Amino acid sequence: MLLSAASPVLLSVPVRAGIPSPDWSGFSLGPLTVHAYALCILAGIAAALWLTLRRWKGLGLDPEIVWDVVMWAVPAGIVGARAYHVLITDPVGYFGPGADPVDALRIWEGGLGIMGAVAFGAAAAWWVCRRHGVSLAVFADAAAPGLLLAQAIGRWGNWFNQELFGRPTTLPWGLEIDPASANFPAGLPADTLFHPTFLYESLWNLAGVVLLLALDRRFRLDGGRLFALYLVHYGLGRMLIELFLRIDPSLMVLGLRVHVWTSLGLVLLGLALFAAVTVRRRRARDGAAQDART
Repeated sequence: MLLSAASPVLLSVPVRAGIPSPDWSGFSLGPLTVHAYALCILAGIAAALWLTLRRWKGLGLDPEIVWDVVMWAVPAGIVGARAYHVLITDPVGYFGPGADPVDALRIWEGGLGIMGAVAFGAAAAWWVCRRHGVSLAVFADAAAPGLLLAQAIGRWGNWFNQELFGRPTTLPWGLEIDPASANFPAGLPADTLFHPTFLYESLWNLAGVVLLLALDRRFRLDGGRLFALYLVHYGLGRMLIELFLRIDPSLMVLGLRVHVWTSLGLVLLGLALFAAVTVRRRRARDGAAQDART
């Protein structure tokens, strides 16, 4: 490769084409920095609210209840998501030798665990629904497709932060990561491409939105069964990605990433919930039919 006298850049190192990572992660408004990571989360929340409101109104229920749930569940979900990441995903990174526990508050740098968000958000939603005299199962079924939609959009925050990517790959859709990034694995060539796990999970979640809406339209799933299928769909996709692709630091339990076990827990919980509600409905229907005959 020849260089002109005016060219200060060596061009002899080939760079494989792949999905580029953005060269910015936010912008400033005076003293305030608006992070792309936060914008993705807010966009996901807005999309989930829109879809949930449409489904809620379709049931003939008061939309003010949804706004009340959002007011409490969103902050609770963010706290739970950060707590899950800090305490479950990477406790050594925040409380281990040489770590600064104050970093646990730097949420704009990334690091949210959806399992914690769902758990804390569900607790807040239960409290609000109980206060309004509404079944949590009704709200959970209405919100289930919206939750997947929010997760599909929110995952793009990892793209802007150049984090939580997968193993090296030679596939044409491999993700480019800046070698100067703190997340770039040591010892790998600068032109290494990685599995874009944010994209895989986003597409999986979008497919789940379509699937849940189609199943609900066809079978009228209620009693928490649609939410149960949300747990199964999300848990299965996340478990496979964690098991075979993700390489970012994580707490290990019995030789596997902790998220593999929590994802498996979501799948089993969803299956158990779906089966329990279905059996209970069938017994109630059979009992009613027997009473009608007598």
